Formats: sequence, C-alpha cells, structure tokens
Amino acid sequence: MSEPESAARSDIDPKLLEALICPMSRTPLRYDRKAQELISERAGLAYPIRDGVPIMLPDEARKLDP
Repeated sequence: MSEPESAARSDIDPKLLEALICPMSRTPLRYDRKAQELISERAGLAYPIRDGVPIMLPDEARKLDP
C-alpha cells in the first residue's frame, strides 16, 4: 500500500470527530493520529480506531497514564 493510500485510510472524518463524545464522561474527544486513538482527558481513556472505525466501548479503551 502506498503512503498516500495508507494516510487516507488512517484519517478520521472531521465531521464524525465533532459528533463523537466519550461514553463515560460525555465530553469531546481529542484525535491522536499517530496512535490512532480518540482521547478522553476527563475519563482518562484512549479509544482505539481500527480500520478507520472508532471503537467506543469502555472495555476496549486503554487507560491513560496519570
């Protein structure tokens, strides 16, 4: 897969990002492109993005270091 193709598949739609909120804290999320995660600062969780799809399940989220 070429670099532009790979980059295009790893980006999340900005409109989708605006609509998503953390299911635990009900606050907006920050997109970490490099880690392919959506970060909830308030909940201290990082939700993974797999194949361009945000996995918004608390059980799938990674706990952030304090």
